[in-house]
Amino acid sequence: MKKTIKDFDLMGKKVIIRCDLNVPIKDNVITDDTRIRSSIRTIKYAIQNGAKVILLSHLGKVKTEEDKEKNSLYPVSVRLSEYLRKEVLFSPDTRSDKLTEMVDNLKPGDVLLIENTRYEDLDGKKESNCDEGLAKYWASLGDIFINDAYGSCHRNHASVTGIPKYLPSGIGFLVWKEISKIDAILDAKSHPFITILGGKKVDDKIVLIESLLKISDKLLIGGAMSFTFLKECGYNVGKSIVSDEHLSFCKKMLKEYGDKIVLPVDFVTEDGNKDIKDFNDDDIGYDIGPKTIKLFEKELVLAKRVIVNGPMGMFEDDKYINGTKKVFKILDKNKIKTVVGGGDTAASVNKLGFADSFYHVSTGGGATMKYLEDRNLVGIGVIDDGKA
Repeated sequence: MKKTIKDFDLMGKKVIIRCDLNVPIKDNVITDDTRIRSSIRTIKYAIQNGAKVILLSHLGKVKTEEDKEKNSLYPVSVRLSEYLRKEVLFSPDTRSDKLTEMVDNLKPGDVLLIENTRYEDLDGKKESNCDEGLAKYWASLGDIFINDAYGSCHRNHASVTGIPKYLPSGIGFLVWKEISKIDAILDAKSHPFITILGGKKVDDKIVLIESLLKISDKLLIGGAMSFTFLKECGYNVGKSIVSDEHLSFCKKMLKEYGDKIVLPVDFVTEDGNKDIKDFNDDDIGYDIGPKTIKLFEKELVLAKRVIVNGPMGMFEDDKYINGTKKVFKILDKNKIKTVVGGGDTAASVNKLGFADSFYHVSTGGGATMKYLEDRNLVGIGVIDDGKA
């Protein structure tokens, strides 16, 4: 058990909260502020308990000077001010005497957002490589460190794993909620326990697939990643996405867990619905077809708990959204206890209006995948242990 923000006396203390404010911004306008809203509870708690609040977050990737301009956190400070109903101060510097002075002048209840931590990546990737000097500087600004950036907890970055080496530390409400909800699904004894995996490629889900096959009763595979398995089964998958280098892995999984793996039998192509056995050399599957949806439904109506990671098709295009939508409808209609992974999966949930339909919709894509693999996140591992 890790310490939480509630384990500390915050009155008058400078509290550094690492948030995940990595929101999509187009032409300086935030297009989805889900992650900002997810941080509010922890920030408000710190304010209400007399903390001098210092916020850190990354935004996008910063590899060039041009990236700095389009990935500034300033619009986020404006949105935070609206949600908190108070001015959120903003530092355009990630480290400087001016920033140190701003921190020294904070009063209890004040909130200061520091510019994108990845600005520090322009000079030797100091944030992403967990530079000790940078971590020490940021730690020098505060008295307590709280990690509430669940979506970054799998990253060994200076603002995530570096700072807590030098300060008393705990987790925020968002991180606590994420871990508690996922643990509740993984530790439950009810069966059948079904995992649904989708998305583009097998590549980044190899460890996840094997880990989940060991504990799931069934693994339903949709999305483009299914084609690597189907090719290994001997089907002509046309020009669909295939990770040829992982065919041997799929062969191994099919041999060891073939009774657990459920693969699509048809897809939506540019020419309409088509059975996988009828694919020609030019076909591309963009979404699971109606026969596959029925096949998946047959398994899901029996389920007691489900984990979904990855959409069933190219949901960004409304022509290929039906498979993902129907699977969500089946889960919702049958009131199955479901955890939805972050990233594209959460985006599809939000787009289709199912955000309030499930037990938990995660805010972290890569972090949730990593946690499902081995329940080990470096950003949480470095946090101080609490009372057992």
